[in-house]
Amino acid sequence: MEWVAALAGAVSVYLSTRENIWSWPTAIVNVGLYAFVFWRAGLYSDMGLQVVYFLLSLYGWYEWLHGGANRSELSVSRASARVWLTAIPTAIVFWLALARYTSTLPGVALPHLDSALTTLSLVAQWMMTRKILENWILWIIADLIYVPMYVYKHLPVTALLYAVFLLLAVLGLRRWWRSYQRQLILEPDA
Repeated sequence: MEWVAALAGAVSVYLSTRENIWSWPTAIVNVGLYAFVFWRAGLYSDMGLQVVYFLLSLYGWYEWLHGGANRSELSVSRASARVWLTAIPTAIVFWLALARYTSTLPGVALPHLDSALTTLSLVAQWMMTRKILENWILWIIADLIYVPMYVYKHLPVTALLYAVFLLLAVLGLRRWWRSYQRQLILEPDA
């Protein structure tokens, strides 16, 4: 199951780097399978994250198709100061609350780190649903930490997948940056 989940995840992220709408249905398959994988590994924050990813995947699918001006396709944008001023304090509060809660659960592994990565991933995923360029920077940071955590938890397939995600996040940052730059040239007042 971990291999199928990993493959679906890699395909989904690759399609996201290309701003391809099919990234969302493949993400739904990925998160469904990974919810079970993480439950078995005792990574409860990551398991719960898959449920939220499912909902965000539905939201992102809709937003990419209809979230732009006049319900058109969404274009790549940059995170505003308002986005950061809302996201950072909200993320800190969520991380601390999640870490406190999950640290009391039986069989939990690395509750503070797992909760921090879950929180960072939620912010990055939300940014992706809105096609905010900086989502890729957050994914790069998260993946740099996820890889050794999954090695430590004896999830080698998932660790390898997150190493691939890291490379794809770098690719996504480059591609979305170019897309954003093209948009600025085509729509200088946007």
